[in-house]
Amino acid sequence: MKTFSRLLPLALAAGICSCNDQDTADFNASTIEFANKSVAPALVKTMSGFENVDVFTLISSSDTLKESPNFVFGAQPDGAGLLKNPNGEGYILINNHEIQWSVSRVFLDKTLKPVRGEYIVDADGGQFRLCSATMATPEEHGFGPLFLTAGESTSESMVHGIDPFGPADKKNKQRILPALGKALMENAVPLNKNAYPGKTVVIIGEDNSNGQVLLYVSNTVGDLANGKLYMLRRNTQDPVETAMAVGTTYDVEFVEVPNAKNMTGVQIAAESVTNKAVQFARVEDLDYRKGGGAANRELYFVSTGVANTTGKTMWGRLYKLMLDPTDPLKGKLTPVADGGINPGNDLINPDNVCATENYVYIQEDGDSFYPAAKHDSWIWQYNIATGQYKPFITMHHRRDNADFNSNKPGIGYNQSGNNDKFGSWEYGAM
Repeated sequence: MKTFSRLLPLALAAGICSCNDQDTADFNASTIEFANKSVAPALVKTMSGFENVDVFTLISSSDTLKESPNFVFGAQPDGAGLLKNPNGEGYILINNHEIQWSVSRVFLDKTLKPVRGEYIVDADGGQFRLCSATMATPEEHGFGPLFLTAGESTSESMVHGIDPFGPADKKNKQRILPALGKALMENAVPLNKNAYPGKTVVIIGEDNSNGQVLLYVSNTVGDLANGKLYMLRRNTQDPVETAMAVGTTYDVEFVEVPNAKNMTGVQIAAESVTNKAVQFARVEDLDYRKGGGAANRELYFVSTGVANTTGKTMWGRLYKLMLDPTDPLKGKLTPVADGGINPGNDLINPDNVCATENYVYIQEDGDSFYPAAKHDSWIWQYNIATGQYKPFITMHHRRDNADFNSNKPGIGYNQSGNNDKFGSWEYGAM
């Protein structure tokens, strides 16, 4: 979820984590009751130093909703967006389900309790594995509302643009956005409407071992069909990721992918080699800093990492990308964190990010953990002002609870058989 600074850690269930940051007015209404709404227990917990933060469960596959008893909240919830219901009666949660290639719509009452659910995209309409997502709104981005969810099944995957209030047209395959390119995409994030007034600028991460940071630019607000696509490269045209050192800033530019709308994903990937774009080790999620002004052009993204590959980060990195005030095709790139500095104790395969006004939350990808990992999947809090980061949330495995780690209906929540391993659970998105 990109519009608000409340975090939505998504694992086997969806939950709300309340944190003291900015822009939380939409969650401070007197009718909201911050309490557990699901029968499932919280699958995450806060870490030392964050004892004043509460975690509540919102919905899980175990829940039966009052107004739609046959609806089942699907497996692998990932990217999400939360909006006020236009009828004034509560909220609407849009969530993709990666393994099901689907998107659900859950209606919440004024207390934030789920009361009804349905699917607005099924596997036929989804066409690809759907990962992180962003809810574009007129207030924040200048267009929408539009739920942008990216596919990552193959190099030919595309981004969907879904009307969150539209009909449940589950099998509709016409909502894809070819102008945003074809790739194994993790997220497509439109910048704040004030970043470049009069334009629509969308930054996209490619989850591939030769991953790209892509940029879509249109000179018309809300136009996702007729703009141009670009890819990130250093001004020196050195494509090697690890040639950039943590804490050092590098001049970068975005070079055009000509006729991207009509190119295949394989052709776009080949163009990255021709253009000498930086070859990142799996660019997954991206987000821009909140707060207005230059912050809206201050971007953060993660490179998840690949094992034992020359020139690529293995444990993963967090990058800061500062775009030029007048030209989105120019900027400065700084690696600000690298898990390889203290392997196994530091970042391990960061997957998703959420940037607020003062912090960046970095979420680890537990399904690709390494044997040298010394902790479970964490969410880190990176302090933008100081550059320091510390563990904020961890998975709550309850390894000493036999019932929890059983197949017993209603009380067994760990059925993977891998519970003794660090990082055996994976988060969705924030």
